[in-house]
Amino acid sequence: MITVMQTNHPRVVGFKMSGKLKDEDYSNFVPVADRIVAEAHGKVRLLVQLEDFHGWDLHGAWDDFKFGVKHYADTERIAMVGEKKWEEWMTRLWKPFTQAEVRYFDVKKIQQAWDWVREGL
Repeated sequence: MITVMQTNHPRVVGFKMSGKLKDEDYSNFVPVADRIVAEAHGKVRLLVQLEDFHGWDLHGAWDDFKFGVKHYADTERIAMVGEKKWEEWMTRLWKPFTQAEVRYFDVKKIQQAWDWVREGL
């Protein structure tokens, strides 16, 4: 499941990802995310919180890849917040697929992640 976490800034958005992501999750998420990016009038900053996250099925992984390619240059910063070592490793793998500055934060440091995403706005 992917849920949007509302923020008080039009260029900052959070997404919580949980469970195993599938095509249906992206069918609901992509139009919302596309609208947020279009209305931001500039590059967005993202916080992605992985909570009880179990990865993707094959179609979900493809949807995630397509979304990343489409928005390759639309993000300025991405804070990945997780609770498992493999999620930190996954964050490092993601870096070549975006122009954004990407950092991983342990879930215990979620406030630091939000502060970093909002820094300078």
